[in-house]
Amino acid sequence: MLREKLKSIGFVNSYKDGEKRIALLPKDIAQLRHQELLFFEENYGSDLNISDVEYAALGCQIVSREIALQQDIICDPKIGDSSFLKDLRAGQTLFGWIHAVQSKEITDILMENKLSAYAWEDMYEDNRHCYWRSNELAGEAAVMHAYQLNGLMPYDTKVALIGRGNTAKGALRILIGLGADVKVFNRLQEKLFRKEMPEFDVIVNALLWDTTRTDHIVYQADLKKLKPGTMIVDVSCDENGAIESTIPTSLKNPIYEVDSVIHYAVDHTPTIFYRSASSAISHETAKYIDDLVESRPNDVLNRALIIQNGRIMDKRINEFQNRLPFGSSVKFDRPDSTSIF
Repeated sequence: MLREKLKSIGFVNSYKDGEKRIALLPKDIAQLRHQELLFFEENYGSDLNISDVEYAALGCQIVSREIALQQDIICDPKIGDSSFLKDLRAGQTLFGWIHAVQSKEITDILMENKLSAYAWEDMYEDNRHCYWRSNELAGEAAVMHAYQLNGLMPYDTKVALIGRGNTAKGALRILIGLGADVKVFNRLQEKLFRKEMPEFDVIVNALLWDTTRTDHIVYQADLKKLKPGTMIVDVSCDENGAIESTIPTSLKNPIYEVDSVIHYAVDHTPTIFYRSASSAISHETAKYIDDLVESRPNDVLNRALIIQNGRIMDKRINEFQNRLPFGSSVKFDRPDSTSIF
């Protein structure tokens, strides 16, 4: 293969508040063919006690953030939340969680700058989301963090869990393991849940929300029917989605109250357990590095190419954004499929 056909990849740290996950660990690099084309921002692994020397010893390049952002492909798990998108040049490619479907602002930047984007949220193999372990971690971390903030142990609560995907699986693992009384509702049992929701102390939403829907499972008016102090843990973090009163929150300010109902809606909970999350992310990301560098056909990547050189490839982007009011942007993570966090 001719050298000029190879592409370089820049790995940069996320500047999102509280975000410590990284995309590629030294343990997964040795198997790759083109380590010299991997450019890591200085102190890339410092939050995980990984030194630059470990990356350099594998043949990778340790560079400034500015140089890392000049590479052909830019990889950052939370790249959709990054501040550098406007500064990229035409022809560069993004690789990470992007969520352009739900954000007109991101879509406009990608189109105007003629960028390409492979969205992790749309990567599937054998009908399973490639980053499924991150989805589970989202459910696990959200439940653990929310209960701690609310001063409760799960064994003191009756819980409604909405959803049966990977995120719900993670939440259920923690809830059952710590003794909660849990009732699981699938997407066909919304009416049943609505009848029974006043009975619960905690409601955990892990449902992939259909962006074509304009209704809600829990309306803001429903909050008055719940017991004071009821906690809603919205792992999906769909603003005004399944839970009408949901507004995504941050690790600095993770909870808020509406009508005496506590809402937890942190939009990137796996970073709470950033070591476990980074290990799972790196294991999966490494599978696609050589194909990206060599521009080799890859069905998983091809299906996840949502924008190519500024041209929209994913019809959902137009379908959803055409329904938004002028100037608006709904941005959320979709943990059970095009997901997380």
